[in-house]
Amino acid sequence: MSLASALNTTKATLSNTALQSSVVSNNISNASSTSYNRRAAVTTTDTSTGAIVVKVERAEDEALLKQALAATSDDAGKQKFLDGMNSLSVVLGGEEYTAAPSTYLASLQNALQTYAASPSDVTLASAAVSAASDVANALNTSTQAVQQLRTDADGEISDTVDKLNQLLSDFEKANNEVTSATAAGRDANNAIDQREGLLKQISGIVGISTAVRTNNDVVIYTTDSTTLFETTARKISFEPMAAYDANTTGNSIYIDGVAVKTGEGSNTSAKGSLPALLQLRDEVYPGYQSQLDEIARGVMGAFAETDSGGTSIAGLFTTKDGSEPDFTTAEVVPGLAGLITVSSEAKATPVKLRDGNIAGDTPNTDGSTGYSDLLFKYASALNTQIEFDPKAGISTNVTLLSFATDSAGWVEEYRSNATSSAESTSAMLTKSTEAYSNSTGVNLDEELIQMLDIEQSYKAAAKLMSTIDELLKTLMEAAN
Repeated sequence: MSLASALNTTKATLSNTALQSSVVSNNISNASSTSYNRRAAVTTTDTSTGAIVVKVERAEDEALLKQALAATSDDAGKQKFLDGMNSLSVVLGGEEYTAAPSTYLASLQNALQTYAASPSDVTLASAAVSAASDVANALNTSTQAVQQLRTDADGEISDTVDKLNQLLSDFEKANNEVTSATAAGRDANNAIDQREGLLKQISGIVGISTAVRTNNDVVIYTTDSTTLFETTARKISFEPMAAYDANTTGNSIYIDGVAVKTGEGSNTSAKGSLPALLQLRDEVYPGYQSQLDEIARGVMGAFAETDSGGTSIAGLFTTKDGSEPDFTTAEVVPGLAGLITVSSEAKATPVKLRDGNIAGDTPNTDGSTGYSDLLFKYASALNTQIEFDPKAGISTNVTLLSFATDSAGWVEEYRSNATSSAESTSAMLTKSTEAYSNSTGVNLDEELIQMLDIEQSYKAAAKLMSTIDELLKTLMEAAN
């Protein structure tokens, strides 16, 4: 080997080790970053200069990335749905159902039976009317809470849509940087890292799939094949509602003019947080509201009185706005649970509950203080089978107490299934993330070993450079 050839080889080696050490140092400094993929300085052999650096490559694993994105979408949907079910469970008063209508109905039945045993006791009459007020208040409070949950979900949808639009805008900038750098032969790895990090965030909002085109250009589709990004970001539109009641229907979310589908089932099929929020707002919360409304209708019917024409009319329970809902037909009256209240006549004169003349004609024609037939009838009515609207989503031919209990059980079943599903997807996300990290992330031990190898290469090149220097000095002295 000539001195010139040796000198060129040494210079190339020093240049290589400088770049390799820079790459390894960058890997080590970003070892804790979840949005950074390991870099590697790839070299090849040149006949004149030896090993030369060709380019810096970014570690990639397309299959594991797709799996991680899918796991992110699944877990985000399940976790958001579970959060919503936990919030609904709070409305019931937690696992003990302390605020559930079924709890207050059972207390009302006990109060009626106690009063029926001593129908002349005014104190017991007041206690029974007070227990009835607790039932009405429970239905009112639950309705307010459920509609507030819908309002909160709607507000969260609006915020999430804004976030998704921003993420897509940021993705467009990163994707443009990647495609232009790739076309020009520049290093696009940092922009690819940024773009991948945005993909992970987007997948937590809505399920996605991707396709790669010329110059590493990426296209994003939703899991139901709606285009989310292609060259430019598609617009996600949504009109939030200021407030909700039982008659309010929430607006849809549109991606490029296509409505986003809601999740389905108690373990939810939602991919991402948006479909889960839609399911909570439009199906789960309204479903429980319908059950509350059916309980209110059943309560009004159980304590109905009879007018002079023999027609059933509202007795102990009536409405705040004076409306006269049909409580005899098995059909949901939207919002009735928020309107139900105890008659002011019963509050003013509790013994009218015993006599059945709160609004109707009393069957206690003798005015006997020992009359208890109606009280036993009311208590028994809570355990008498009646028809319920199938739209409420639970039992259709059961007692009022059983229906109220089934309603609480319906919430608990959804919450239990959501909990199990969320635990499974959380474990899957952890495994997928770990697998992708192991494949593309930075291993400090490996980087330190590589740093030692680079150090040895540098030492060898430095020693060779020193030898060449000595030889050149010798040649110069000989020439003189």
